[in-house]
Amino acid sequence: MSNHPSKTLAAFAANLRFEDIPAPVVRRAEDLFLDWFGSALAGKGARPVQTIERFAMQMGPGNGDSEVLISRRRTTPLFAAMVNAAASHVVEQDDVHNGSVFHPATVVFSPVLAVAQALGCSGRELLAASVAGYEVGIRVGEFLGRSHYRIFHTTGTAGTVAAAAAVGRLLQLTPEQMHDAIGSAGTQAAGLWEFLRDAADSKQLHTAHAAAAGLMAAYLAKDGFSGAKHILEGKQGMAAGMSSDADPARLTDRLGERWALAETSFKFHASCRHTHPAADALLQVVLEHKLAPQQIARVTAHVHQGAIDVLGPVVNPQTVHQAKFSMGTVLGLIAHFQRAGLKEFEEAYNDARIAEFRGKVHMELDSEVDTAYPARWIGKVTVETADGRVLRGRVDEPKGDPGNTLSRDELEQKALRLAEFSQAATAEEMRSAFARIWNLEQAGTVGRFFA
Repeated sequence: MSNHPSKTLAAFAANLRFEDIPAPVVRRAEDLFLDWFGSALAGKGARPVQTIERFAMQMGPGNGDSEVLISRRRTTPLFAAMVNAAASHVVEQDDVHNGSVFHPATVVFSPVLAVAQALGCSGRELLAASVAGYEVGIRVGEFLGRSHYRIFHTTGTAGTVAAAAAVGRLLQLTPEQMHDAIGSAGTQAAGLWEFLRDAADSKQLHTAHAAAAGLMAAYLAKDGFSGAKHILEGKQGMAAGMSSDADPARLTDRLGERWALAETSFKFHASCRHTHPAADALLQVVLEHKLAPQQIARVTAHVHQGAIDVLGPVVNPQTVHQAKFSMGTVLGLIAHFQRAGLKEFEEAYNDARIAEFRGKVHMELDSEVDTAYPARWIGKVTVETADGRVLRGRVDEPKGDPGNTLSRDELEQKALRLAEFSQAATAEEMRSAFARIWNLEQAGTVGRFFA
């Protein structure tokens, strides 16, 4: 293990060349970009996103080369990154890396696309920068550990560093400058879970701020602005203030050999990832035994402690977004509709039938599930029926995990549904975007997606 992990990580990000990245990892990066693109468009019309966009319009110029996907406005990279990051995290359909409990796409692709458009970068440069952001952000999330995630929203904290690494790679920072960028990003890293208790809008602010602050850190470093050299592992650094189980070895874990980007999962259900394993396990029981919702008397979701920490405070959800963090709501939608998609949440999250089902659902800490977490997210449910049967469901890899992934066709279908949901783009426009994304490696310049 390096005795200066921040410096080692910075040098890796600065020196990463497109040619160093294995082809399957590049293909996966394209998959993740397309998945993010759909999620960003799905944020159109969401009230917190509209508020952040109005702020960006007040503060930023109304012209530039960087594209705000939901409104097709053009502005500077800072404000485009901010709005696209807010938009791509609101419907809970963006990707997640299990081991770090971190959503990389929203904080990596948002600033990378904005900067690549402004600088006229090639598709290869965009992909290499994105991989750098994923590799750095995931390792920072793993380093900060489970204790960090209990209080801090890792996507806001590790995400700021990920954004800095990705943008720094596009700006062709030297290893020393990248080290400074990471220092300036780490001192700005923020995001607390308390918002969830009040159904507050902060989750969109977390990603908007992470993308913008990371971008700023990289641009400042390019201009000679220095940052703390041990911001991650130092005596008064991120881990010192934000973690009790930090493991510095995770920062440099097999850099250049283990591609953490390829471990990232796609989200199938439109809800917090902590609900997915149980949702898949309940769906298995419902389909296998052809259960109607009224036949179910009680559902016990056997979960890891992280699920209890995040979902536990949400007892009676007041908004669609808060409902996505309610295990009872998600399992109620599964029981009634066999899916928990955007449409089901919008139309039925506060339906009387779902509210009644919510009362039948209980979470219980399970030592097997908790021990496996966060490397593996096992789904286990026990279903008690009205006629006295006890049925069990188990899923070892939720739909969307690398071992149970979505095909390119499924990713396209998901993105089409997301764009249709918000009416942010037509099916024809989406298919044109898909063709461009699948050919990013050949693109001389990234350019805009909506003329």
